[in-house]
Order: sequence, then C-alpha cells, then structure tokens
Amino acid sequence: MVNPRLALLHPYPFERWRELTADIRPAAHLPPISLGIGEPRHTTPALIEEALVKALPALSGYPATAGEPALREAMAGWVQRRYGVALNPATQVLPVNGSREALFAFAQVVIDDTKPGATVVCPNPFYQIYEGAALLAGARPHYLASDPSRNFAADWDAVPAEVWARTQLLYVCSPGNPTGAVMPLEEWKLLFELSDRHGFVIASDECYSEIYFRSEPPLGSLEAARALGRDDFRNLVAFTSLSKRSNVPGLRSGFVAGDARWVKPFLLYRTYHGSAMSGLVQRASIAAWGDEEHVVNNRELYRAKFAEVTPMLAEVLDVKLPDAAFYLWAGVPAAPGGGPIADEVQWARGLLAQYNVAVLPGRLLAREAPGPGGQATHPGRGRVRMALVATPEECREAARRIVAYTHDLTRQATA
Repeated sequence: MVNPRLALLHPYPFERWRELTADIRPAAHLPPISLGIGEPRHTTPALIEEALVKALPALSGYPATAGEPALREAMAGWVQRRYGVALNPATQVLPVNGSREALFAFAQVVIDDTKPGATVVCPNPFYQIYEGAALLAGARPHYLASDPSRNFAADWDAVPAEVWARTQLLYVCSPGNPTGAVMPLEEWKLLFELSDRHGFVIASDECYSEIYFRSEPPLGSLEAARALGRDDFRNLVAFTSLSKRSNVPGLRSGFVAGDARWVKPFLLYRTYHGSAMSGLVQRASIAAWGDEEHVVNNRELYRAKFAEVTPMLAEVLDVKLPDAAFYLWAGVPAAPGGGPIADEVQWARGLLAQYNVAVLPGRLLAREAPGPGGQATHPGRGRVRMALVATPEECREAARRIVAYTHDLTRQATA
C-alpha cells in the first residue's frame, strides 16, 4: 500500500510546465534558450575538479555520515570568515548532500505529527520542497501572505496567533527564491521572538547567499542571531550549498549549521537514512569552501549579466534588479487599455512557441493565501521567473526576444 500522504503532493513546477507546454512546437529557426530552471551553468572551478580526481582512493571506504573532521572544520572556517560567527565543528556543523535533500529531511526530524494541527509556515512564493516536506511529515503548510510593494516580502503580521501556536517549523529563504529579497535584521529579531514564544524551529535556506548585487553581502541567519545575542543559535538551523556559490550543482554538497540540539538528532536521522557524503565529494568540498577567488569571479559574471539584461527587460516588463540570487521575478505587462495582455501561463506559452525562450510561470511557484483584510491573493499570478544562468550571449538574446514578443502582443492588443 502506498503512503497516502504522497497523494497530497502537487506536481513539481517543471513537471507541471512540461504538461502545460506538451502541445507546443517552438519556432525551429530560433535556437532554444532556457531561463526556466535555476541550474548554474558557469564553468566549474578547476581546483574542485582536481580535488575530485585526487580523492579517487576514497572510493575504497565507507564515508561517515558526520563527515571528516577536516570537512566540518573547512565549513566552520567559511562561516567564520563570511559571517564572523564561531561554530563548534563537532557539534554545530553537519555536511549534507545539497540543501534540497536536507531541507526536506529536516522536517521529518522536527515535526511531531501526534500533535493536532501540526503546522509548517513557509514563504509564498516559495521553493516547493518546503511544502512537500511539511505534507509528508504529517503537517499542514501555512502559506505566508506577501507584499508586492516590498518585493514580495513576507507579511508576518498576517499570520493569525492560532497558527503560530500550532507551528513547529518555519522555513525562511533569504536571499529569496524567486524574488531575490534579503531579510533585514529587524525581521530576524521578530522571528526569533516568535520562535521563543511559540517554540518552533527556524530552517533558514541560504543557498543563494553568495550571488548578490549590492555592496554589502546578504545578512545570514547565524550572523543575525549573533548580533542579537543568541550565541547558542536557539532553535535555528541554517542550510547552505556549493551548487550556486561554486557552480557545482552535480556535486550535491552543502551543510547545515546552528543549534547543536537540532544538529544532533538530524545526524541520527541521517545515519539511519544512509545520507553520508561521498569521500570524493568531501575532499572536493574542502577545496571549494577554502577558496573565495572563484566565488568572486562567479558573482561578477552574474552582476554583468543582470546589469545588461535587467534594463532591457524593464522597458517592457515590471522588473527590477533583485537584492541577490540569480532570478528576475517579472510582472507580465498590461495592455494599453488596462488589464494584463495575457495571464502569465498564456504569456509564457506564447514566448516559448513564438520565440523559443522558456521561463517559468509564477503560479507554479506559489499558492493562494489570505492577504490584507483576509482577501485571498496569489502572489504568483501575473508574474514569471527568469533564471539568468545561461551564457551572457544567450541572456542578451533571450532579452531581445522577450522585448520583441511583448511588442508583438501590444500591437495585437491595440489592433
């Protein structure tokens, strides 16, 4: 018999998009450009590839779930350099096979589904792993309302007190996917106070922390906790990864760090789950966490692409430079007489069919939630997500096609 909770899962966004576009045959004369999947495509640094090759003898032994001490020390060292936060590598750091599987698995450790109404609060729009983790752990997701006027920042005041009282886990994503918004210290202060009051755990997804466009790097959750005198990181666990930082999505390498009281049971769970990181990946990860030159170069590549492409798209779309991450969360343009030219799914389907550019409709990345005054809103409606992960040439060409497509639609609307 299949676990009945599996039936609660929504189709994954990319699977749903494939279904919605199965009938489309894109224009053959234009080469395809995908801005849909957030998969880094910059070159993997040579130092990581070399470390992998040198580590081949590690294949002869089983890796420990807790990871090699040298790996945990390298991870803790990076946290110290990046955030000014000192961690105990033995008790407050744990390697994971990428942040995605860890974000999912962590809910299985935290959630007590014997308690009525167990709730997981998650951002909206969001990374769908949060929702799936909640449902399969036996909890109900509560989708945060978001404020479009503040780059879709979470409206914490819109969460009813009775929801906070049932909350066992809160997912936070900063920098955000898909909006690129970064949470300021005041918001962290509020969340820590709510966590102390209601006892829930905060899982902070920070996998985009090293791709940013301002002079100051994004504030991290551990950094915020230290600034607010929470040196024990009470009920806080941060998740990060090498995928975006170091252009190694296939390496599946990251770590969690924070409250030792939650790192310990998470290690127990992972030991039984068989989640040990390969010895090869561990050695390559040590090399990656110890080097910042390739991270700076990677960030400059994204900065150059966003600086060129964002103004081009802003001529026809409601879009602006995000704080961080590699997405543009763009509003579908309005027709001259008011109202949208097309909803975001129709708009994205037309772009694929006529110009062979793939983007992801916003409704696949969000859920309807109560907004101001209790009115139901859907933060993904009228929006599309564009991942500027392709080459600079492809991103420029995609922008040109999007501008041309939007002008086509405007002319049709006024004809």
